[in-house]
Amino acid sequence: MKHFFTLIVLLAICSGLPAQTQTDALLPLKRVVILSSGLAYYEHSGTLNGQSVLSLPFRTGSINDALKSLVVNDPASANPSVTYQSEQTLLETLRSLKIDLSDSPDLPRILSRLRGAEVEITAPSVFSGRIVGIEYRSSVVSPGSQTNEPWLLLNTSSGMRLFSLKEINSINFREPGMNQDLNRALDLISESRNTNTRNLLINLNGSGSRQASISYVVPSPVWKVSYRLDLGAASPLFQGWAIVDNDSDTDWHEVELSLVAGRPASFIQNLYPPYYVSRPVVPLSIAGTAPAATHDYGYAAMPEAEIAMPSVSAARARASSSYDMAAEEYAPAPMAQALAGGAVETARGGAAGDQFEFTIKRPISLDRRMSAMLPLVESGINARKVLIFSGSGAAGRTTNPRLGAEITNSSGMKLPAGPITVYDGGVYAGDALIEFWNENEKRLISYGEDLSVTGVITQSNTRAVSSVNISGGVMTINRSLTHIKSYVFRNTGNVSKQLVVEHPKTPSANLVAPEADEQTPSSYRFNMTLGADRELMVNVSEMQPISERITLLSVRPDTILSYSTSQEIPQNVRTALRRAVELRQAIETAETAERDLEGRRTRLAAEQERIRRNLEAAGNQTQQGQEYLRRLVSIDNDIDRLAPEIEKARADTRTAQRAYENYLNGLNL
Repeated sequence: MKHFFTLIVLLAICSGLPAQTQTDALLPLKRVVILSSGLAYYEHSGTLNGQSVLSLPFRTGSINDALKSLVVNDPASANPSVTYQSEQTLLETLRSLKIDLSDSPDLPRILSRLRGAEVEITAPSVFSGRIVGIEYRSSVVSPGSQTNEPWLLLNTSSGMRLFSLKEINSINFREPGMNQDLNRALDLISESRNTNTRNLLINLNGSGSRQASISYVVPSPVWKVSYRLDLGAASPLFQGWAIVDNDSDTDWHEVELSLVAGRPASFIQNLYPPYYVSRPVVPLSIAGTAPAATHDYGYAAMPEAEIAMPSVSAARARASSSYDMAAEEYAPAPMAQALAGGAVETARGGAAGDQFEFTIKRPISLDRRMSAMLPLVESGINARKVLIFSGSGAAGRTTNPRLGAEITNSSGMKLPAGPITVYDGGVYAGDALIEFWNENEKRLISYGEDLSVTGVITQSNTRAVSSVNISGGVMTINRSLTHIKSYVFRNTGNVSKQLVVEHPKTPSANLVAPEADEQTPSSYRFNMTLGADRELMVNVSEMQPISERITLLSVRPDTILSYSTSQEIPQNVRTALRRAVELRQAIETAETAERDLEGRRTRLAAEQERIRRNLEAAGNQTQQGQEYLRRLVSIDNDIDRLAPEIEKARADTRTAQRAYENYLNGLNL
């Protein structure tokens, strides 16, 4: 039984293999599936013998996707593994070696870092000793110019000696591990010169001869499609070509190529670089004193419900079943069923899950960095030539309808979006675009303008009251706004034309006339025949309901009066509103009487105040003062007589206001 292993991140080390391990050539590329989501599925398969190590080169921008999707199928390897050089491996590994070349050091810096190491130098005689350090001494280069030259300080059997580095011919390390680390560092630096490529080394520890395969998903240019449509043929012919790009670093030789149309979810996750999680720093708990604490009074607690815990065997059984399920999910899908082709040998089409897959019938050979155009579909289809006129143009402007065709996908395939080159009468007629085209779906395409036909749009609106009701003091007026758009067409040619008018839908409006032949989310479509050298007028009307709510108690009386005299308002509502106007006028009469009485009292109080000031000036013992006293008493009596009249006027105003409000709130028409 084949075992499938999804290899996400197994091991990140810089040196993938021991020196004695032989790396095999990559398994031949046998299958490529290019998806319309910007990804491609690659499958390598072939025969392996014994323990093998396969090297897969990837661009650094593809590593994350490869680690996320890599699948190994080797029935003889129970424990496959993948090793690779991570993004930080080179730097960290170079730093960990006995000779640190991570920062491209010069010789003085290398020797300075190796203090204490035992070396053998030739300068020009042979000396052995341990490195003490590097000293810099001034040296005259030319008159008035000097430089600092490095000198190696070596502890030899005859004591410490200084050697100028420029006089040293060779340096050998006496420790074998030091030389090994130096060679390893140089190997790593040499391998990393190509910074755009990383190798995944797949270790397969199987034995014997067997068939194995490796597959993965990496970014790829989106495959494209272009169509041709011949409307002049006795039976309209539809042909499609797929355009693919091999931007990989691998030549395709006799590869089974499939193209998938769909929109799967896809994302990139950073699996390639090492990721470290931040952790909090917790104080040591081995010292210190316990804090003082008090404890509450305890009481008998209710027994807790027992919590069922799964047994170890059950957990293992679930783990085993989930592993088997994952293995089934990664099993390769069955090949798409063949479909009948046309005169050109095109691709086989079939469902691939919820997507649609085209498989080129013959193996494809395509060199790296090359592109190809391959036959995808060829089929006779149902097509009807029409003119398409859009009603979204400006009113009063003369425009030409679009040359177009009504086509139905009878190819038996789900076809992706792309351009269509249209031919008619054996010559090029124009270009069209089509979105994703499902099986048996009817679409309109347009590829030019018909100069022999013109169209003009005029539009108007009418408004009418459909109903009025009053409830709880609120009057609701329901109106219907009718939008009328008139289309006038003129055919100056000597051939009758089939015309499709696309009338844009008015938001919140319903179509009244004529009945639409079909509709889209944004427009109605009307099919009609435009005779040769004839004119045609089409009126499209839509009705939009409009509702107006009026709180009668908050509007001005003249507004209610205007509604009570409007002929749009029903008679019973107008009668009720006229009664409301009468009650409102009663309020205004009562308020006027109240204001008059209040004004009289205000004037009397002002007169009383004026006389009081005169009395103070004349004195109450004089004859004039006595006259002022009599007048004060008379005005005071008049004010007293006005008080009950004012109170009655206020009460009349309140009564009239309540009657008005109760009347409006009680209306139910």
